[in-house]
Amino acid sequence: MENSRSGGATKGRPANRRNKPGGSRPAGGRNGGGGSRPSGGPRGGGDRRSTHVYKPIDAHLMVHEAVPMKDVTYVSETKYDDWDLHPKLKIALRAAGFKAPTEIQEKAFSAIVQLKDIMGIATTGTGKTGAFLIPIIDALLKDEPFQTLVLAPTRELALQIEQEFITLTKGMTFTSLTLIGGRNINTDIQKLKRDYDLIVATPGRLKDLHGQGKIDLKEASVLILDEFDRMLDMGFQKDVVFLADQMGQRDQTMLFSATLDKSQQKLIDHFLTDPVTFKVSSGEASAEHINQTVRYVDPENKLDELVRLMREPELKRVLIFAETKHRVKKVTKKLQQEGIPADEIHGNKSQNYRQKALDDFKRGKIRALCATDVAARGLDIDDVTHVINFEAPTDYDVYIHRVGRTGRAGKTGEAITFVDK
Repeated sequence: MENSRSGGATKGRPANRRNKPGGSRPAGGRNGGGGSRPSGGPRGGGDRRSTHVYKPIDAHLMVHEAVPMKDVTYVSETKYDDWDLHPKLKIALRAAGFKAPTEIQEKAFSAIVQLKDIMGIATTGTGKTGAFLIPIIDALLKDEPFQTLVLAPTRELALQIEQEFITLTKGMTFTSLTLIGGRNINTDIQKLKRDYDLIVATPGRLKDLHGQGKIDLKEASVLILDEFDRMLDMGFQKDVVFLADQMGQRDQTMLFSATLDKSQQKLIDHFLTDPVTFKVSSGEASAEHINQTVRYVDPENKLDELVRLMREPELKRVLIFAETKHRVKKVTKKLQQEGIPADEIHGNKSQNYRQKALDDFKRGKIRALCATDVAARGLDIDDVTHVINFEAPTDYDVYIHRVGRTGRAGKTGEAITFVDK
């Protein structure tokens, strides 16, 4: 495959990005201070309080008999060893157990290394993180230093992106930093005194730091917007546009989204110039392979019905979604009182708490993880046997992404939604 970082006359790695005024840049990337406070006060990352009127989607949309997944496994035409990758990256890929690319990785690689702007339509599970990290790391190994900024809608997704970067750069000297809400901002400020090759951030925390003059966004020459549709759902549109505009001229912009809404085209055009578009599917987006049922429940008896349902032995690892943080807390408390191991994640919990709850859920220490929609995207948890919507969502795309947390890796999943009588 072609592997040139030259993007023509208008794109390329400018030589003056290598050093800041007043001194030489340490090996391994860049970051710096500067910037002015934007109008308006600081805003944190994580959940935003919703002001919409609760009107759930129609019950009939949440009833479906699973259709077995067919031909969803992508067989690549090449293996990573066939690619013109730096030997260190090939070693890291082998060590991580990655032998062959996914569909989006194989299709997008050439365009990314040519510094084309990218529009990727891909859900969680398609390997989209590797699709942008593999060529970025390869370029860091082969070319002049440059910095990449990744914006993600949730803390969990941001941490997963950085963790994959760490995995794929094992044995190398590249550095990364995650800037997310729920952590002490002073710690972030201290860490920003050094340079980084990759910065992953939620929009709210990054805007706070930029407003305080602690990060110069012009140091980054590549911008990646991951789960773009989710960022818009969470009300980050103005923040994302503001942050992207502070970067100035970029070498490359990549935008990844699970859905593509025609009404967003003007906004997409604001970020991307003559993009190459790739559309792939992991077999999850339609939720065809997931058994979907509804249970009509008296609103006053919903908690008791949930407890009865959780007593059934086949519900081994269950994600439970509710619309508000208060409701999630109430559901979790009820399950715990009934002796059912459960925990919760939402915007009011610290990042350390949320991460521990996720780890406990993955390791089987708790049977139920109760969450707001902050957990509906970006989480890649194996063997979730059931998704329960304690409350139906108000948007069908949100419903699809909720139930898509079960039935992964070709398995049939179960989704149950409570509907008020």
